[in-house]
Amino acid sequence: MLRSSLLFASRSPAARTLVETTPLTRPVVDRFVAGAAVDDAIRITRELVDSGRLVTLDHLGEDTVQTTDADATVEAYLRLLRLLQETGLSENAEVSVKLSAVGQSLPKGGHRIALENARRICSAAGVVGTTVTLDMEDHTTTDSTLDILAELRMDFPWVGAVLQAYLKRTEGDCRDLASAGSRVRLCKGAYKEPESVAFQDKHEVDLSYVRCLKVLMNGSGYPMVASHDPRLIEITGDLAARAGRKPGEFEYQMLYGIRPTEQLRLAEAGHRMRVYVPYGDEWYGYFMRRLAERPANIAFFLRSMLSRG
Repeated sequence: MLRSSLLFASRSPAARTLVETTPLTRPVVDRFVAGAAVDDAIRITRELVDSGRLVTLDHLGEDTVQTTDADATVEAYLRLLRLLQETGLSENAEVSVKLSAVGQSLPKGGHRIALENARRICSAAGVVGTTVTLDMEDHTTTDSTLDILAELRMDFPWVGAVLQAYLKRTEGDCRDLASAGSRVRLCKGAYKEPESVAFQDKHEVDLSYVRCLKVLMNGSGYPMVASHDPRLIEITGDLAARAGRKPGEFEYQMLYGIRPTEQLRLAEAGHRMRVYVPYGDEWYGYFMRRLAERPANIAFFLRSMLSRG
């Protein structure tokens, strides 16, 4: 019930206004968001890379309904990519892009505009020597996102996909995408979805995650295992070993600010460990979904509020 309420609040203008105007929120947000400016993102990226971790950067924003906003998001990514090259970070840091932030949600021609804008970002990433992963959003965008992925991969075969284990269709999508050279990030999913398309019970989601992960590990692509769950991390190691995969043939992924000690442990053990680093002013939706994902995040938020009250 609490998770559903938080996910509802993530799309509520009234709730957004309340949270954004509460003075005590910002210090808590800073745990999960690198900062508002691109310089903040570069600084955090440098710290993570110097510690042996990899990075994927997300310029926050979604559900763009104006062409000018989509264009501004593209320009933000192009600037970020230039800075990654200039600072020597592009070898160890890529970018993650939400298609709804670059035009997918526009009322007219959204699919075509998102494809063109994503192509611009991919082209720039190729120039500086890094990659792009297309974030997945709610289930209504899944087919459009996978169609755009297929079109982009004709010119940029390294573009990564994200699949969400709580969707009932995902095991089949994993089979479709577990091909040579295919980079696939598997996560549990962070949106409120109807029972008709998504597993609702946590145990069912976990079982789906393992089934999907088996498909990816036994395929010929490159699995990117996005989970903070200790049990799933242990299962990942077992499945990788059974599939004959070496540490460099898959990677772990975690969110910035969550389980940093475990991130370092995995990196120091010789695994590829990538941290998802969001930045920018449009942090509200991302922040609320992080609270909804884990009770520990809510407890951290409340403790911080009370301790500063």
